[in-house]
Amino acid sequence: MAQHFNTEVVSADSRQFYKEMSIGTAAPTQEELQGVPHHLLHHLSVQDDYSAGKFEKDALAAIHNIFTRHPVAIMVGGSGLYINAVCNGIDDLPKSDERIRQQLIDQFENEGIEALQAQIKTLDPEYYATADLQNTQRLMRAIEVCLLSQRPYSSFLQKQVQPRPFNIIKIGLNTDRELLYNRINQRVDAMVAAGLLEEAKAMYPHRKCNALQTVGYKELFEAFDEKITVEEAIATIKRNTRRFAKRQLTWFRKDETTQWFEPTQLEAVLAYLNQHLNA
Repeated sequence: MAQHFNTEVVSADSRQFYKEMSIGTAAPTQEELQGVPHHLLHHLSVQDDYSAGKFEKDALAAIHNIFTRHPVAIMVGGSGLYINAVCNGIDDLPKSDERIRQQLIDQFENEGIEALQAQIKTLDPEYYATADLQNTQRLMRAIEVCLLSQRPYSSFLQKQVQPRPFNIIKIGLNTDRELLYNRINQRVDAMVAAGLLEEAKAMYPHRKCNALQTVGYKELFEAFDEKITVEEAIATIKRNTRRFAKRQLTWFRKDETTQWFEPTQLEAVLAYLNQHLNA
């Protein structure tokens, strides 16, 4: 699509921001990047603190920069919170509270991630339905916001839409669930073959970083800690990725302005875009 419109891409994948995590995030290869400038890709270190609010500012700046050269810009990725921040804006969240955060860390260490999942399910069922329930830091932050504001975390994502100086056309890709799940399993196997274990070992000293509280790394860290085998970790990565894909679809299907296509329907997508761009 970027080649068709002779334009540039803004990444909205919240894990492809990090330069040390190429394999585990299935980041674009050098071949795929050739000839298509990408923005907000591998521009951070796993030790950097980043948020949807910061992404909103950075992405809008990148988009405006692209519009100085091209009439069309393309944002791509599966991180619904970050995409929503750019398209609709996001409320300023309460600042972190060290006392509450430490209580949540203690709760996690003593009772496990299941306790955090149960708590956010009670405090904010809507966020629970679409959240990455394996992302410890994200869960802690959502709970912290609920406790500090006495409001559901999801309510901060439903503010009045911020006007943007550009039109937004949303395209979603989906396919048969069995095919999707098979592709996920194959992708994880390809990541392992490409060196995922070695990449995760290099990241192990930084395993407490927020960026690494994500599928593909947490499971391998457990294997390195000898809590599970590597084979069990790989099987769990596949399972957790399938679950995450299901929640992604739940999130994006709520937006009735998204037009859905099969991944193979490039000509149909281009026809749809041309129709709306020329409207």
